[in-house]
Amino acid sequence: MSLLVSNSSVSSSSSSSSPFLSQDKTHRLHSRDLVRSIVKINGASCVNRKNTVVSLASYENGGKKSSQNTPEKLEPLWDDGYGTQTMKDYTKIAIDLSRLTSNDGGPPRWFCPVACNRPLKDSPVLMYLPGLEGTGTGLVVHEKALGKVFHVQCLHIPSHDRTPFEGLIKIVEESVKIEQNLFPNKPIYLLGESFGAILALAVASRNPTIDLILILANSATSYERSSLHPLVGFMKTLPVEHYGSFPYLTSFLLGDFVKMAMVNTNGPNHLPSFGQLIGNLTEDIPLLSAMTTIIPRDTLDWRIKLLESAAGYANSRLHTIKAQVLILASGKDNLLPSKDEAQRLSRLLPHCDIRVFEENGHTILMENGVNVLSAIKATQLYRHSSKFDIFRDFLPPSMTEFKTLPMEAWWYRLYMGASMFSTMEDGKIVRGLSGVPDEGPVLIVGNHLLWGVDVFSIVLEFLREKKTMIHGLAHPQIFEFDKKYEYLMIPYSDIMKLFGAIPVSGRNFFKLLARNSYTLLYPGGAREALHRKGEGCKLFWPDKQEFVRMAVKFGATIVPFGVVGEDDMSELLIDYNEMKKIPFLDQMVNEFNQGRTNLRAGMGGEIAKQPLHFPIFLPKLPDKM
Repeated sequence: MSLLVSNSSVSSSSSSSSPFLSQDKTHRLHSRDLVRSIVKINGASCVNRKNTVVSLASYENGGKKSSQNTPEKLEPLWDDGYGTQTMKDYTKIAIDLSRLTSNDGGPPRWFCPVACNRPLKDSPVLMYLPGLEGTGTGLVVHEKALGKVFHVQCLHIPSHDRTPFEGLIKIVEESVKIEQNLFPNKPIYLLGESFGAILALAVASRNPTIDLILILANSATSYERSSLHPLVGFMKTLPVEHYGSFPYLTSFLLGDFVKMAMVNTNGPNHLPSFGQLIGNLTEDIPLLSAMTTIIPRDTLDWRIKLLESAAGYANSRLHTIKAQVLILASGKDNLLPSKDEAQRLSRLLPHCDIRVFEENGHTILMENGVNVLSAIKATQLYRHSSKFDIFRDFLPPSMTEFKTLPMEAWWYRLYMGASMFSTMEDGKIVRGLSGVPDEGPVLIVGNHLLWGVDVFSIVLEFLREKKTMIHGLAHPQIFEFDKKYEYLMIPYSDIMKLFGAIPVSGRNFFKLLARNSYTLLYPGGAREALHRKGEGCKLFWPDKQEFVRMAVKFGATIVPFGVVGEDDMSELLIDYNEMKKIPFLDQMVNEFNQGRTNLRAGMGGEIAKQPLHFPIFLPKLPDKM
């Protein structure tokens, strides 16, 4: 296991005079010690060091890599490495790193996990701020994915360290300011977990003019309402010689061990492999004893006191925070009221999104079902510059995102039973997408079925068969659902954004064709997807098809298609016309559409009637089998 470690010191001096950090614009933070390997020899840790200044970005094989080897883009269904590192890896790295730093007496320092490898060209920096355990290894499950698109730096706080909260703020602040001076047009990401979330908020409150993006996982700003208070009292009554049992006695508070064990247990059809799950649990539970090595009793006592003062500090300064914030909260956090705290913070912070993971526990970043990079992408917080560009900043879906998509589950594919056929140049009809050109620009134009469920089948089939990203032009309101729709529409909206949906507009259509993209267009739009009774498979297209002229301008291949089947398998119970006759449903529809844009308001006829609503239907057997 390889790590890069760079010492940091709390200093009032300017960044250019720091003995540990360099402002050379060709490099990021520089390390005084390059840890090439941590291995076991006769039961002891042996560390091979090179006492030289080495760039964090050039650690492979102990030498610098040419910038020509830096990847510039990710391909669809790229391997994000999710699940290849688990709790076992976390424990091993944390113990080795704790033993290494306990001997040098040094202050908190930054390191870059080798698992992060080399990110894409012009990637922003992401600084991970750990929880109370302080090892900085809590990103182990996500390191490979984040390392593809970020320069990842993790803060390690040695167990012997007693730096006060103000000192920790200055350490992070110094690194943030150096990064901002080196790359003034790039955002800086602070990913804080529990106590680290407080630290991130504190840094943001003191630096409102720096372009910071905060990712907060189960923020400990709720300390006053947490279960830590009885926990502290219990720890004080526990004899010193019994501290080794403390992690086992409190394990139900620390996290969901089943979720941790499920991280790499996908079997056929993406179902958890029961045998592997039991095996992982058997191996993981004994690892709890390692917590007493990672965070000794006196260290835990000190850090809980540190947490108390830090929570007060951050809460008193929330009103000064201008940064964009994404909160990841667990619904079953037994240690902190994380879900309620996420709601509270979202009301106090002006630019805040939340994503709640109802089935996860306190150790949210170590548990199955949570993908940090996916959350960042879905909230459109990933950007290379000061302004988000939906084209330049789009990252294609990874293999993990593809496999864990609900629409890719066996039961969904069985129910939908989607079959696709295409026409070859000689007129022969074949199953699959062989008749679709292999190079863009390609414009795919067709009709919507009820609720627009056909979109997912088409986009996923292009990914599955042709490994091609197809961008669907979608109603802009899909990108603008607020927090009150978090359980109904936001999951749907997140999936659309993850899999390439672009707000429909003439400018965006132009840019897609100019980039030789595969573009999916539904001229019937919302009116077709939310059709009324008796309108199954009916088209609602504008009289003037402007997309033809633009496609010709770019030499795009137009592929028309038709979709059938869903209207034969669904019974529309209540449509828009009937909703308007039912008072409470009419009120709901009116409230839902308040302030929303009708893209076809200037047109006449049925196509102009595009209020967003939710037609109520039930599945049925088709009339002809």
